Parts: sequence; structure tokens; C-alpha cells
Amino acid sequence: QVQLVESGGGLVQAGGSLGLTCAASGSIFSTNVMGWCRQAPGNKRELVASITRGGTTNYSDSVKGRFTISRDNAKNMVYLQMNNLKPEDTAVYYCTSGLTAIGEYWGQGTQVTVSS
Repeated sequence: QVQLVESGGGLVQAGGSLGLTCAASGSIFSTNVMGWCRQAPGNKRELVASITRGGTTNYSDSVKGRFTISRDNAKNMVYLQMNNLKPEDTAVYYCTSGLTAIGEYWGQGTQVTVSS
């Protein structure tokens, strides 16, 4: 079992920056892959970015060049630095993890709101 707790959401103006943090506790194997997904009202949950324990990253096209995912394996934490935020980035952001892919475990979510 893994518990994931996000922090760092909030309200920011377009063009601004926010950083999200996710702290994981429990099985270390279930955090081999960690990442962030988001869900806006009326939309499906979508991948934002993921990172393996070895540091291989994957980003959705909509955030490439603006968001950076990183992790601290010693602390079992994953971070998402979001720059040049746009109103369409407004969503609930969820931390997620798994043994071979994200999606096995989920945090409770944190709201990110970008005003125009």
C-alpha cells in the first residue's frame, strides 16, 4: 500500500508559476514510477508528467517546455514545477504512482486555478 499526499496548489495569474509536491509513504516498490495527472470539470483525467526511479521523464504535449517533473528517491517525493501557467491548466492535480506505471495509487488531489 502507498499513501500519496499532495501540497502546493493554489490560485495564480496567467504567466505565473506554482510548484506541487507529493509525499509518498508505504511500499517503496509501488513508487517506482510516479507522476501527475489532472482533471478539469467536465474533462477526463489526463497525464501531465511521469518520472521513473531512474529519472526517465514523460510529458504531455500540452505542458512540454513549461512544466518540469522531478523526484527525490531518498525522501520518496515527487515534484512538479509549473511555469508560464495558462487558464487551461486549471484543474485538480493528482499525484499517482505504481510499480511499472502510474495509476495504481492516487492522492486526494490539489486544486490549481489560473486566472486570465
